[in-house]
Amino acid sequence: MAIDKIAVFGAGNGGCAAAADLSLKGYEVRLYSRSESTLQPIRERGGIEIVEAGKSSFARPDLVTPDIAEAVAGAELVMIAAPASAHEELAKRLTPHLADGQIIFLNPGHTGGSLHAAAVLREGGVKAKVRVCETATLTYICRLTGPARVEVYRRTSHLRCAAFPGKFTLELVGEMSKIYPDIVAAENVMETGLSNINAIMHPAGMLGNAGRIEQGGDFCFYSEGITPAIARLISAVDRERLEIVKRLGLKPLGFVEIFYRAGLTSGEARAAGSVYRAIHESEPNKSIKSPAGLDHRYLREDVGYGLVPMAEIGRLVGGETPVIDSLITLASELNEIQYRSEGLTLKRMGLEGVRREDLKSLLHEGFE
Repeated sequence: MAIDKIAVFGAGNGGCAAAADLSLKGYEVRLYSRSESTLQPIRERGGIEIVEAGKSSFARPDLVTPDIAEAVAGAELVMIAAPASAHEELAKRLTPHLADGQIIFLNPGHTGGSLHAAAVLREGGVKAKVRVCETATLTYICRLTGPARVEVYRRTSHLRCAAFPGKFTLELVGEMSKIYPDIVAAENVMETGLSNINAIMHPAGMLGNAGRIEQGGDFCFYSEGITPAIARLISAVDRERLEIVKRLGLKPLGFVEIFYRAGLTSGEARAAGSVYRAIHESEPNKSIKSPAGLDHRYLREDVGYGLVPMAEIGRLVGGETPVIDSLITLASELNEIQYRSEGLTLKRMGLEGVRREDLKSLLHEGFE
């Protein structure tokens, strides 16, 4: 099946980058957001300016709409480039509009995103034969830098992608790689979800800099905010994550290796195996500013939909996560949000009651 028409859900950093990039590549792009105010700057400019490697281009998506039915009709691919906290609502809104053969592509899936989306579609009684896949992280390192203006610092390389059910992975990765050539097949959605580099590094960075962030966050989050001590905390999160990966029988790739393969740090940092060096030698992230407050997706999303499902999956396979659990507790207290119950639990991923020995089969075959 050739992909010609793409519905992009979300008009934030990743959604605008995808809508502009894919429009310039010749795809018919429908950009959807239910917020008219979010779409207004794009309407006013008549499109999206995309800046990459010092070159500015102007893209005009075929449709910019708050009408979900209009966006989805006839699209071969529905790309969700929205915060993980929006996945459930988007999946529910999509349910009556899906048609046989459509692909739902979570860009990215964060941790457990495809499982969550598939569970919501199943609970909603979707009859259409659709397939779901996800990447481990966003295809673009990018930020909105003005009204309808997005700057792409780098495209993510060696980007792992998997489908749920996993039996569709090779087929869907073949389709996705025509759009994003740097996409490669992962074993399953546990491999992609547990490679969530944002969840590994952002919560520790946010909590370690909580005072500075509450005062406005006027500093570079990565190059200034990740100190040696915070890097050690990130390393501890990574050790616990790797133990879960091993218990799942997946290839254990550490944070530094994933970061390097994504094109985000230097070969020297990779050779040193240093989290601190890897983050400080990340040219694409070097100038990215800190959030101006603690109620930000670096906690909202990367704790609730990153660390929480990691800890939940760890519990399922018998792995201990004391550092991850501590970060969840601290973030919950700081923001007065119970991330452990409001985040992505085993139940919301459709995994409640699943036995460890049955997990591999479920990931490959899907829900009954």
